[in-house]
Amino acid sequence: MKSLLFLVLISVCWAEPHPDNSSLEHERIIHIQAENGPRLLVVAEQAKIFSHRGGNVTLPCKFYHEHTSTAGSGTHKIRVKWTKLTSDYLKEVDVFVAMGHHRKSYGIYQGRVFLRESSENDASLIITNLILEDYGRYKCEIIEGLEDDTAVVALNLEGVVFPYSPRLGRYNLNFHEAQRACLDQDSVIASFDQLYDAWRSGLDWCNAGWLSDGSVQYPITKPREPCGGKNTVPGVRNYGFWDKDRSQYDVFCFTSNFNGRFYYLIHPTKLTYDEAVQACLKDGAQIAKVGQIFAAWKLLGYDRCDAGWLADGSVRYPISRPRKRCSPNEAAVRFVGFPDKKHKLYGVYCFRAYN
Repeated sequence: MKSLLFLVLISVCWAEPHPDNSSLEHERIIHIQAENGPRLLVVAEQAKIFSHRGGNVTLPCKFYHEHTSTAGSGTHKIRVKWTKLTSDYLKEVDVFVAMGHHRKSYGIYQGRVFLRESSENDASLIITNLILEDYGRYKCEIIEGLEDDTAVVALNLEGVVFPYSPRLGRYNLNFHEAQRACLDQDSVIASFDQLYDAWRSGLDWCNAGWLSDGSVQYPITKPREPCGGKNTVPGVRNYGFWDKDRSQYDVFCFTSNFNGRFYYLIHPTKLTYDEAVQACLKDGAQIAKVGQIFAAWKLLGYDRCDAGWLADGSVRYPISRPRKRCSPNEAAVRFVGFPDKKHKLYGVYCFRAYN
């Protein structure tokens, strides 16, 4: 009898690619259903959702039975599980689980996620007060008895990718230091998709940097001899995967809009670094971070020709309208360097957070 039951179970299992997950290479979904029962289908009406830091977003997910018009069979409780896929797809991070009246959110999502439930078959997830770490791909899984199915939705954030190296110079960060460096500058380490989009928008940078999946890459729009040779095609060059503890490179960071005001402080004199920090504090603000100057430049069109101190000890200025003496050839955040903090005098960029 046990052997017969085992054969029956095997006969009703099959693997097939899910149409909504075509962007995930080699992914196969295992479906299990009772013989002669309705097949459970999970659908995401949109494969990509776009939003911004601080906003709210709904990740769509609905479930149906192929041979019935009802949302559920009524014999089993529906279990809804949302997880976030890591960049290498090797593991999943729990986000939210619901079954009946029981609801649970996890980690950084606690208190920020809940189901929309606009209908009996709606398992769409609402995420409030988006943060940079929310970017990525999410999996909606519906389980009812022996049946289950999934759909994947990508959450993209409006933002900007920028290369970063510390005061010590190029190629001085292992992967973990690179992550901390981005966090210190109001950003997170960028994904390959984010770097690729930045390259398509014109980002050209010859120094290789860490990405969130542990790979080391760099974007080239203008092939030249020091960057792979004049005859190579433009693209994102890939150094491959390196030891996260021992290998050292720069890093590509990603930041989005911010809840505050970025500005150049009008001051009667130029300042040392310590004086700049105090001047921002006296003005009810803090000295701005590198991610904040890039976000103001890219997302708000901030333009100022005055070089100013930033929190990491670097001096930069944002140019959105190229002109003589102010980045005449391109719009960019211009990098002056890491001057002597005690003796060099510059202006300062401040950031005042909104309550």
